[in-house]
Amino acid sequence: MSARRIAAALLAVLGFSGSARAEPLPDGFVYLRAVDPTIVQEMRYYGPHNFIGRPIDGYQAPECILTRPAAEALARVQREAQASGLVVKVFDCYRPQRAVDHFIRWSKDVADQTMKTAFYPAVDKADFFKLGYVAEKSGHSRGSTVDVTLVPADARAPETYVPGKTAPVDCRAGYTERFRDNGLDFGTDYDCFDPASHPDSTAVGVVARHNRALLAELMGTHGFKPLPEEWWHFTLRDEPFPQTFFDFPITAPQAR
Repeated sequence: MSARRIAAALLAVLGFSGSARAEPLPDGFVYLRAVDPTIVQEMRYYGPHNFIGRPIDGYQAPECILTRPAAEALARVQREAQASGLVVKVFDCYRPQRAVDHFIRWSKDVADQTMKTAFYPAVDKADFFKLGYVAEKSGHSRGSTVDVTLVPADARAPETYVPGKTAPVDCRAGYTERFRDNGLDFGTDYDCFDPASHPDSTAVGVVARHNRALLAELMGTHGFKPLPEEWWHFTLRDEPFPQTFFDFPITAPQAR
């Protein structure tokens, strides 16, 4: 690695981002679309359709960035899914530490309940830390964790979320009642902070349990391990940076 790239990677880890937009990705990271452009990207933290209700710090472009091994493994998941008429869609990939810090600040402002109905209808926001929904560090910041769903290859475009106009719906509601993101029925919406989102929850229907098992099998076959609390969350077992939490911003390829 050149001295310049070593310096850029070190600055990213330490949280100094002054010239991050002009620098290449740290060694070992890639844009997912450069590895597999057929994987659908709906990067929720770039816009307002998330549990905070506004764009998250560090998301300067709606791009999925991952370590190369994680991106290549996800591409293998995509090929297997496509053989069954399905497509992988990602909601979040690498997450800068500054985004995690944004989550922490928000969680401490218990008066801000803007997105409660749609994302944490039965959870007291004051308990987010205790319940593990927000933590000071996230596996996403290591670059090999991804939030995913499965979409029928012939699915229509997802519903467009419009702040102030899209009516909030309980993320545990029935499949036809929830926000229509065009994915298969997994029993809850993405980022639904509720026990019903646990992969082994029996609070969801038979179809949702089948789809959760299918997703877990696909991801597990290609080297990802699940999270007990979230059906959508998977981390590469042999992640290349298991102890490093990065903080470079997410920008479009041409901006670097």
